[in-house]
Amino acid sequence: MPNPSAVVFPRHERTEDRRRERDHRKLLDEFFDHPTLVAVSRLITQGQFDAVDFPISTGKEGGVFRASGAGGLRAVKIYRVGNSVFKHLPPYALEELRRESSERNYARLIFAWTRREHTMLRRLRAAEVRCPEPYGYLRNVLVMEFVGTEGLAAPRLKDAIVDDPERLRRDLEAQIGRMVRDAKLVHGDLSPYNVLLHEGTPVLIDVAQSVSVEHPQAAALLRRDSDNFARYLRRLGADVDDDSFYTAIGGRTLAAGA
Repeated sequence: MPNPSAVVFPRHERTEDRRRERDHRKLLDEFFDHPTLVAVSRLITQGQFDAVDFPISTGKEGGVFRASGAGGLRAVKIYRVGNSVFKHLPPYALEELRRESSERNYARLIFAWTRREHTMLRRLRAAEVRCPEPYGYLRNVLVMEFVGTEGLAAPRLKDAIVDDPERLRRDLEAQIGRMVRDAKLVHGDLSPYNVLLHEGTPVLIDVAQSVSVEHPQAAALLRRDSDNFARYLRRLGADVDDDSFYTAIGGRTLAAGA
């Protein structure tokens, strides 16, 4: 029987292992600086989860990681601490945040942005809009319901296979309409990138930039969201036009100031 220590792996396998190790180390350095590690540790102490498992998605503004614990799986969203988050925000969203938080430095604005997303999710859940349930937050770390099946995260609509476009259209009309009419919110950045498809049904995510229906730009933002999704649904084969979708999600009543 060969000595395991004497086994020589092919060079390409060793190179691939080193690459993965470098990528993993880089990811840890990018997201888990000391203050963030402290925040994660405190959330673990609170019982929110026991361990961060692996990344679900990462981007310039932040990343979402799967976490596990006695209470089951969680999604842990970590915003990068820096001005990169706000470079991608429309002016109305940043103005709204500054008005709410009265903060001026980037770190505290990011903490306020994290708190804002938690608040918006709670507001949507209270209106029975399908979105992740928020469980807690600290600094730039937000803990949410894990949306997925058998430990695998649900895909974004842009990456999902849609078997029934008409069912998706009806469900989107119901969820976005509930967001507008009951939660009194407009998403402001709704697209197939910001909706998950879980067991055939849409789940709204990335809601921190949402604004009240009373915001001066709310009607225009809803119209943009609506037209974008109507075009997307038509590409899938759904029978929908811009005006009918806009009306179905509450656009007419919003435009009339009702």
